[in-house]
Amino acid sequence: MNQGPKLSKRRFLLLTGSVLLLAGCQSENKAIAKEQRPEVIHPNDACHLCGMTIQNFPGPKGQLYERGNNKCLKFCCTRDMFAYWLDPEHRHNIQGAFVHDMSKTHWQKPSDQLYIDARRAIYVVGHNRKGALGPTLASFSNRDASHEFMKNFGGEVYIFSEISEHLI
Repeated sequence: MNQGPKLSKRRFLLLTGSVLLLAGCQSENKAIAKEQRPEVIHPNDACHLCGMTIQNFPGPKGQLYERGNNKCLKFCCTRDMFAYWLDPEHRHNIQGAFVHDMSKTHWQKPSDQLYIDARRAIYVVGHNRKGALGPTLASFSNRDASHEFMKNFGGEVYIFSEISEHLI
């Protein structure tokens, strides 16, 4: 009648199986994250949010990867990227994020070789340079470049954690 040891073994096996399953999922997510890099913008690539052809517009572009997915979501401007990212439906599902480093590339045609991690970028919001849909967030790898841009084109400097739906 004493089933204590049997239940303990079952619990142990169930717990062990769960741990192994979670470890497998975690290593799969790490492998996907390693593949998540900015991609080249091709002539026919359309913005994931608005559907406009990305290469037709000036200013910094954005790219996102959702957790557990290696399909790159491309955006015609950083404003569209943040509008998608900050939506409560997507906010906690973004794993990889990239924006152009405007301190190293030309505004009219940003280079696909000059993307930086969006979470580490510094942004100028409210400037007078136009992106795909008008105002956009200018993204920079360093504070000095962002301040120089701000002096020339207006706006205010923000770090990633300060970007909100209100600013967009």
